[in-house]
Amino acid sequence: MNRADTGLKPAVLIVAPQPFYEDRGTPIATRQVATALATLGFDVDLLVYPVGTEQAIDGVRIVRSPNPFGVRSVPIGFSLRKLGLDLGMLGSFWKLVRSRRYAAVHAVEEMAFVAAALRGRGSAMVYDMQSSLPDQLRTHAVFRSGLAQRLLRGLEGWLIRRADAIVCSAGLKDHVQSRHPEADVTELMYLSAMASPDPLRTAQVRAQHGLAGTARIVLYSGTFEPYQGLDYLVDAMPAVLAAHPDVVFVLVGATRDADLADDARVRELVESGRLRILPRQERHTIPSLLAMADVLVSSRSYGDNVPLKIFDYMAAGKPIVATDIKAHRAVLDRDCAVLVEVSGQALADGITRVLADAVLAESLAERALLRSGRGSGGEPFDRLVASVYGRVCGGVPPVARSMAG
Repeated sequence: MNRADTGLKPAVLIVAPQPFYEDRGTPIATRQVATALATLGFDVDLLVYPVGTEQAIDGVRIVRSPNPFGVRSVPIGFSLRKLGLDLGMLGSFWKLVRSRRYAAVHAVEEMAFVAAALRGRGSAMVYDMQSSLPDQLRTHAVFRSGLAQRLLRGLEGWLIRRADAIVCSAGLKDHVQSRHPEADVTELMYLSAMASPDPLRTAQVRAQHGLAGTARIVLYSGTFEPYQGLDYLVDAMPAVLAAHPDVVFVLVGATRDADLADDARVRELVESGRLRILPRQERHTIPSLLAMADVLVSSRSYGDNVPLKIFDYMAAGKPIVATDIKAHRAVLDRDCAVLVEVSGQALADGITRVLADAVLAESLAERALLRSGRGSGGEPFDRLVASVYGRVCGGVPPVARSMAG
């Protein structure tokens, strides 16, 4: 008899079709959910891809799906590698739900379709919606047609109606309720979970990349995927540099799958020393990189779900310039950030304004820092998770019960 069957701890299965662990959005969010559930007294199994760095989380058993094709990395977004690994997860998922009695299955992104059909007798299903799948896939050649989008929207609506509860990234609640007004949906406001910056590391980065101590840094950190709007940020650079010759742009997060090497404007800026492009960094180094910035930029061009880097930006205590889209407005407003239209000129105007006004920059940074790590109502992350599981499990461990209030 396992622990879930003894009644000592209700068991939860998290199934996350992601490399685990990698320092990028969904794996970061998944780790926070798993940690919160274990802290609240649940017995957690976490089923993930067979790639990623090893992690040890107290109270969480990590189960990896098979890797018959020897996949070593998984790019962001849809790919044949991801599809193959998703198929490989089916057998592992089936074995787990047959071998244990789970109070709930917490299914991330596309694996929620599997969980909705195969979750096991008596298990509640929590759909972890990191993004809207039709929106995520709309730029892919296979899924951009009107017919494909209608089909995806229909499948998404079916899934939302099937879930006992939905947890989503900030900014997606309205979308969920537009598909099913009575949905039990909670926006999770993720924590930055950043370590303190290391001044020595910050100085080393500046020295390594020839960033003079007098240079002011405009920094972007994140993936280089098309939806991040880095083309608009590149468009903004000449105007900012003309107004502030002491500025150097730093873009952090290049990978072999996504970089800006084919852009002639980027090559010219790099050769002139006005732009530095850094590869993806380990998460523990990010605070030290953000600490050297005078302005932090998020140029995302579309999307409803908040990029997790925004929580890191806010916790860094630096002024933020971001595009005025729903993904950003879910946590940012004009009191704590400069929000601009999605265009190169608007980004240039916003960045230039912050660089020219030290009082504005300081006040924006202070307000963003005060708001970091809390939901719109001030709820801590663990309390939000406890509240959801208190509803769907019909009874929670004592720790979770006290957290749920």
